[in-house]
Amino acid sequence: MNGGRVAVVGGSIAGCAAALAAHRGGADEIVVYERAAGSLAERGVGLAVHDARYAELESAGYMDAGMPWVGLVRRRWYVRAGDGGAARGTVLGREIATMPFPFRTYNWGPLWRELRRAVPAGVEFRTGAAVARVEATAGGARVRCAAGGAEEFGLVIGADGYRSAVRACAFPDVQPRYAGYLAWRGAFPAQRLAEPGLWAEEDCAYVVFPGGHLIVYRIPDGGPAGGHRVNWVLYTAPPAGVDAALRVDLPTSLPPGTLTDALRSHLAHVAEELLPPYWGDLVRLTAPDELALQPMYDFTAPRYATGRFVLAGDAATVARPHTGAGAVKALQDGAALESAFRSASDFDEALAAYDDSRTAAGGALVGLGRSLGRALVQETPDWRELDQAGLEAWWSQADGTGVFGGKQLISGTGPHPR
Repeated sequence: MNGGRVAVVGGSIAGCAAALAAHRGGADEIVVYERAAGSLAERGVGLAVHDARYAELESAGYMDAGMPWVGLVRRRWYVRAGDGGAARGTVLGREIATMPFPFRTYNWGPLWRELRRAVPAGVEFRTGAAVARVEATAGGARVRCAAGGAEEFGLVIGADGYRSAVRACAFPDVQPRYAGYLAWRGAFPAQRLAEPGLWAEEDCAYVVFPGGHLIVYRIPDGGPAGGHRVNWVLYTAPPAGVDAALRVDLPTSLPPGTLTDALRSHLAHVAEELLPPYWGDLVRLTAPDELALQPMYDFTAPRYATGRFVLAGDAATVARPHTGAGAVKALQDGAALESAFRSASDFDEALAAYDDSRTAAGGALVGLGRSLGRALVQETPDWRELDQAGLEAWWSQADGTGVFGGKQLISGTGPHPR
């Protein structure tokens, strides 16, 4: 495909990938609309990328070895010991099982920064440019900004997250659905750990308890001095009525430093009563301005392209983070979009190919997220009864689709010519 004017709504990871895809696919002019006025590089949450998915994305030109990362090798599963961890040997909890875990972890901010640098200078990247709505036109699509003004494009790519203005126009009936539980997120400098040697750098910890679990791993710090940060996510349902105050019927989140007293109290209860001592202390080491809350939602659009609207990343599909594939899917969407552009003669042909390649992948990821949510939060087993063989069998059933960490990138998306 050659030529055309393309708008990308959203400038985070999915938006940068979409802008790269449009540029490499031959678009004449690309405009990125990002609602945030400042740099997105200050966001410090962690994410993980399966080694096999990294290799595919590196070949396709959407990741590279220069992006700071920490390598993980294994996943250790812990449950609180019967003595509550009073004995020295059980501060980490009783280890149920160990599994291979070939993942690379990243700090969201530095990863975005490297992707943003990869976007060519010829792409117009507008910050502080919130999009109010998009509209279909006879020859393409129109973007209307919240501050006023409108522009015409041959194609609009919605990479504007789970509250997407583009999806609202393309599929107004598709709404995020609350899953009934929450994710607490925290990250802090690794030097704050009292006994870092108890937990190996290459280990990811899954700390399980009735009705939830905690995941912990290290990520790059992202600052000029280097080093690591401790990144954790804790999933559990809140006490009755607590989530009602959050208005979870509407897609929302609580940024760092804004947790309510009731939510802080519930987190303190989990850390003190349900987690082994080491991991409870780790959660308590997190300062209030380092804590955020994310109600769990999921949905997937029935199509990834319709008319001259395209969806990518969380605008198209939000799967629960248990899948370990949110960022991977956003980057894969970019790689698939580029492949569709490069092999097509016009927008319509490209969008049909992209829709065929990505809609099923989004549905599979949502299905996996729901399966893992049931297994890890909503219908947890008696963890104390499981051993290595039992946990392996349980995990095999929970990950029935086999797409934990993301589906394989379809052939034809790489390697990218460098």
